[in-house]
Amino acid sequence: MSYVAVDLEATCWEGIRSPDMETIETGAVRLASSSGPATAEFTAFIRPVVQPRLNDFCRQLTSIRQEDVDGADFFPVVFRRLSAWIGSEPFAFCSWGGYDLNQLRHDCQRHGLTLPLTFERNHVNLKKEFARAFRVKSCGMARALETAGLPLEGTHHRGFDDARNIARLATLVMPRLEAERTRSAYVQ
Repeated sequence: MSYVAVDLEATCWEGIRSPDMETIETGAVRLASSSGPATAEFTAFIRPVVQPRLNDFCRQLTSIRQEDVDGADFFPVVFRRLSAWIGSEPFAFCSWGGYDLNQLRHDCQRHGLTLPLTFERNHVNLKKEFARAFRVKSCGMARALETAGLPLEGTHHRGFDDARNIARLATLVMPRLEAERTRSAYVQ
């Protein structure tokens, strides 16, 4: 089984959580096992259709430029590429919280696509599992890195950089989760 750490960036507005949010960048890192190493990476910008012009807040938060998305493929093309990159082998779909999976659901609905059941069934909410494993309150990815004694690498709120950081956290959380599952399997 491989582990795929995914992070999405979406259109956004200061202080507003809108149903118009749509993915504008996806980053993913494949881990060979729960403890690594990273074996492949995926990154792509996505051209938004609902609000094609990025506002100042979104550009400042994500550091994604208008020209990055203007020249990008639309969501269906990028999602098919991401799905093909993930492949058909068993995988755990790891994200920091439930946002990324929910955003993929919304984008798939918007574009008339079906989110593969494997994304749903194999989803690991690393934010929740990190809090449980480290016995801390649920926190953002940057705080979790700090808690784990790891530096934030790259630019925060960039899909690809955040996916790399999430993959690093996954290598701390997933072996513990696997060990727990193995122990509980023996108890039953």
